[in-house]
Amino acid sequence: MKNKFFNLLVVVLFLGLFSCEEEYVKPVKISYQQQAIDSTLAKNTDMEEFIKPYREKIDAEMKTVLSYSPKSMFKSDSPYNTAIGNMMADAVLEEANPLFKQRHNLAIDAVLLNYGGIRSGISEGEITVRTAYDIMPFENKVVVVELPYEAAQEMIKYLMKKRTAHPISGMQIQLNHNYSFKEAFINNEAIHPEDNKNKSFYIATSDYLLQGGDEMDFFTNNTEVFHLDYKLRNLFIDYFKKKDEINPTQDNRFTVGN
Repeated sequence: MKNKFFNLLVVVLFLGLFSCEEEYVKPVKISYQQQAIDSTLAKNTDMEEFIKPYREKIDAEMKTVLSYSPKSMFKSDSPYNTAIGNMMADAVLEEANPLFKQRHNLAIDAVLLNYGGIRSGISEGEITVRTAYDIMPFENKVVVVELPYEAAQEMIKYLMKKRTAHPISGMQIQLNHNYSFKEAFINNEAIHPEDNKNKSFYIATSDYLLQGGDEMDFFTNNTEVFHLDYKLRNLFIDYFKKKDEINPTQDNRFTVGN
């Protein structure tokens, strides 16, 4: 009886394996047709009707007016600090600092963003949600980095070397005519490249720069990192909402030869 059962089991397994092999179809030819994506491509009306209400809703949200700018501003307006860059850094300080205090009972000393992260200017007239997306289309978030004094010195040296209008706030750097160091301050405390102090500073920046983006390697020499889960773009939208008018100026936060 056992032998008959065993023989039957072998037959069933064999038929199962054989049937699986019969069902497998090996492709012998793949055909394709190239479709040009241009004006000759006919619209898919069903897809267009499906997307239309979502597109209209997004367009309406993007056109929502948040504030007003009495003048146009661009990151190329001046070499060391610009109105738009100053506004962006000041906005981070104003919006992120209360959140940082609430969560960690600490205060942000200064802000550093990057020149390359400013992806558009702000034109004279209404500031909308789209404006915030234009100047910051990335998903970057605000982080606060605790930098020991030595790393803060490296940050100042980096800014001196680059001499670029990176957005800064809570920070002041003055260079001589020959670009040598004159003086620098972080939250009103003097910083000198040759000093050695047992002190640290809380610098707000983006998670992109935290990873050493734009050659800002000094951020990797941090003592601690605080993630606020706050997108820069959303921060700017919140900032614009609170202001009837956005009218920043170029100032003396980074100067040469003064």
